[in-house]
Amino acid sequence: YFLDKSDKYDSRDVERLQQDDKWVENYLIWRHDVVDDTLKMIDESFQWRKEYTVNDLSESVLPKWLFEIGALFLHGYDKEGYKLFWFKVKHHTRDPKHQLDKKKLVAFWLEHYAKRDHGKPLTVVFDMAETGISHIDLDFVRFIVNCFTDYYPNFLTKIVIFEMPWIMNAAFKIVKGWLGPDAISMLKFTNKSDVQEYISGEYLPPHMGGTDSFKYSYPPLVDDDFQTPLCENGPITSEDEHESKEEIDADTKEAGELNEAQNLNQKKMNSIEQISKSEETDKTEVKPKNAKKALTTFKGPLLHISPAEELYFGSKETGEKKCLIVLTNVTKNVVAFKVRTTAPEKYRVKPSNSSCEPGTSLDIIVSLHGGFAASLQDRFLIMAAEMDQSSGAGVPELTQFWKEVPRTKVMEHRLRCHVIESSKPSSLTLKDNAFNIPAKTNEDLHIQLTHLLQINKRLEEQMNRCLWFQQLSVVLSLLSVTVAAFCFYLAYAQRS
Repeated sequence: YFLDKSDKYDSRDVERLQQDDKWVENYLIWRHDVVDDTLKMIDESFQWRKEYTVNDLSESVLPKWLFEIGALFLHGYDKEGYKLFWFKVKHHTRDPKHQLDKKKLVAFWLEHYAKRDHGKPLTVVFDMAETGISHIDLDFVRFIVNCFTDYYPNFLTKIVIFEMPWIMNAAFKIVKGWLGPDAISMLKFTNKSDVQEYISGEYLPPHMGGTDSFKYSYPPLVDDDFQTPLCENGPITSEDEHESKEEIDADTKEAGELNEAQNLNQKKMNSIEQISKSEETDKTEVKPKNAKKALTTFKGPLLHISPAEELYFGSKETGEKKCLIVLTNVTKNVVAFKVRTTAPEKYRVKPSNSSCEPGTSLDIIVSLHGGFAASLQDRFLIMAAEMDQSSGAGVPELTQFWKEVPRTKVMEHRLRCHVIESSKPSSLTLKDNAFNIPAKTNEDLHIQLTHLLQINKRLEEQMNRCLWFQQLSVVLSLLSVTVAAFCFYLAYAQRS
């Protein structure tokens, strides 16, 4: 494919395919490990990506009014913790003149999310409330379907269709023909009474029976995640950009009164929530030698982050409420970092805004605040940027640094939460400073099974070679014995 069609591919996509095993694996998973079908999908998606200039899509190249009408946007999570991709069908009308721009808007949002969250799957919501025949656009629907079935591998978890008008039944029979058996099983037709089987009320608008007060507006781009930074002594509500002099003074005063605060905290915290004294006093020390390694590590340009994708908390039954994040500075400069979350009222982090020396590692303790429980919808964002050697690492210096650092120089990595439902104490959560070990996902098991099958195949080949050599050795041995016997016979015959 590459030799025949290299001019039809974007070289950046080819380079990524050669370097990103996860991307290749997603194509294979989506095509059930059938290599020919996988190659065909890669070929088609690469040609489409170049045709739509997907790698160069940005807000500046698309008409502003497309963003303003709010027909497409990302917001909230379903009950399994997957991001929701909303299609407000009532805001869409057929318009051949702007059809290409609308399709590019879909590609923009998908690529925006794929790059931001490294290809984690989406749940698509077609909100068809207040729609009619004028909103039916089969060409546009087919394009959306093709994005998930042909262009973005393993990127779709389900399609939730809310209150589809009966007049559109015939149209959706046609759509089902485009989806294929795998995607058809992902269709979930819902109404106000059952939509909460898939999406909790906190992420549903009132007309869908929910309590979400979110109102779409543009600019800026909708990004409801990580709006509030975390504080080491519990949640705070102000943005970093609006930190006042009083807040900085309060942080400085807090550092000076650290011992008193520790004594008070130790009286208030129970044995499960308690953090060891060494972790309380040494915010920026190198991680302990006895800390366990995480099974997975995200290798970023500035920091290596363990675990790579998920923080494992216990359920209400287990009572485990702490997790550990290990940051390793892989640069030659000091790296400043800070942690944000989608649920600032729940979590406390230590340290949440600090720096990491070159070549060292740092432990971040994430613990649930008060009586809260972790949720699959909760997310964490780790932001990092290199600092000049002359810059200080105190609270005022860090605050000023984050105000001035260009967005293009900030590394971002996101972690989602996983709740362990077992009622027994689990080794997968942090207790007594042990590092949580992620449980195996279906994808991990699929990878391991594939590796085991490959190893088994190699062992069979080696056994076959060994058997062949063994048989050859036996034949040669018999031949040698026969020759030796014949020689003895000739010698005996000559003597006689």
